Amino acid sequence: MRTIRALAALAVAASALSALPAVAHDAAQSSTARPVLVCGTDAATRRAFTREHGAAPVFITAREALALQPSDPAWSTPRCMTSVEHARYVSAATTYARTAR
Repeated sequence: MRTIRALAALAVAASALSALPAVAHDAAQSSTARPVLVCGTDAATRRAFTREHGAAPVFITAREALALQPSDPAWSTPRCMTSVEHARYVSAATTYARTAR
């Protein structure tokens, strides 16, 4: 069940990540995708992630996601974010969007 929620959250996290100007990509840079999943930290989720992606999950924080630059190298395996960090990320993205107007 957690894996399904993590996969469903991929679309939310990916769209939020791509919505920020700091990590926005133009058409030429679309090959440097940086997918982020909302993952649980339990053993079952870690095993499922490893089975799906061939590597253990690497967790990032909201601050690290916000600090990404278009020139940063892409990663080959999706990164994970806890639900708490995702909430922080969405809150920061919303605050940024309100002040950027």
